[in-house]
Amino acid sequence: MDRSKNDVWVGLFVLLGAAAILFLALQSANLLSLSFQSTYRVTAKFDNIGGLKRQAAVKSAGVVVGRVESIVFDDKSFQARAVLALESRYQFPKDSSLKILTAGLLGEQYIGIEAGSDEKNLAQGDTISTTQSAVVLENLIGQFLYNKAEGSGANSNAPAAGSAPKK
Repeated sequence: MDRSKNDVWVGLFVLLGAAAILFLALQSANLLSLSFQSTYRVTAKFDNIGGLKRQAAVKSAGVVVGRVESIVFDDKSFQARAVLALESRYQFPKDSSLKILTAGLLGEQYIGIEAGSDEKNLAQGDTISTTQSAVVLENLIGQFLYNKAEGSGANSNAPAAGSAPKK
């Protein structure tokens, strides 16, 4: 009888430990966010969201003020439409702007919100029209290489600096 009682307590302790590890894993992967704050939803359209994911942070001045609730493709405007759940305790003017930023050089992407100066605040269902898409590193590298190749090709036919043209 005493041995089975110890087995129950050990089993309960193991289950509690497994649940704690699962909770930490989901929390660190941004697959679970526990926030008991009330939220309001706003929509924003981006030309390119890069690697932005659902549940990514929405930050203002480095403080998390909300999360990305969903990302869908709008086949009418051919843009990505992101729905953001902003905490009700943070109020932003209607003319605020959004940027997709990266934490570090190759880190996780998040949305940065810059407050505008309008007297009216964003409310449930509003759309933020001033957005800046993600900077995709591959596009930057490709553009740099293209410009470098174009620059070297254009100068190959030009005379060298300081030399006189041939007669």
